Amino acid sequence: MVSLGLRGFQPVQNDLVIGITGGRGAGHTRDWGPSETLCLSLMNDFGVLNSRKRAVIALIHSFVFLGVALHGFASPKAGILRGPGTTGNFVLIGIYLVVASILAWLVTISRCLRERIYFALCTTSATFGLLRTILGDNALPVAQYMRVIMLSSAIAVGFLILRAFSRPVPEEALPE
Repeated sequence: MVSLGLRGFQPVQNDLVIGITGGRGAGHTRDWGPSETLCLSLMNDFGVLNSRKRAVIALIHSFVFLGVALHGFASPKAGILRGPGTTGNFVLIGIYLVVASILAWLVTISRCLRERIYFALCTTSATFGLLRTILGDNALPVAQYMRVIMLSSAIAVGFLILRAFSRPVPEEALPE
């Protein structure tokens, strides 16, 4: 059986192995092609939070929702499955569904790891808020604590993202 290698369509003779790379030369040396280096700037290539302004706005939102999550300790939820399903609870469920869906979508379009972690933490917090509204505090007592932990962690990651946009002060601008 003769198969074609991908690089240069060189024939590879082997009955058991399909050639997926270029064939070897007479000296059994491998042509590795041009070497590639890791570009560290891509690791900080933000897709959604791509400016300092957006990072600040996201951090402000995280602080506001952390305040809402902390306020949840003062107002326990019965849940719509165990308590009366008021209109407010159904509106809150709709809001949580929309917010969690948008945050999950932002996780998928984020480019660098820090940004993905930030949006994943926010998505997890919103999902626990949704579960808390549906099931109540008695069925899922850890939900309120997880919301606060996830949002606190998101704030920490948000500060790291904001720090990536901080510009170093030039030496000539420093006072003597």
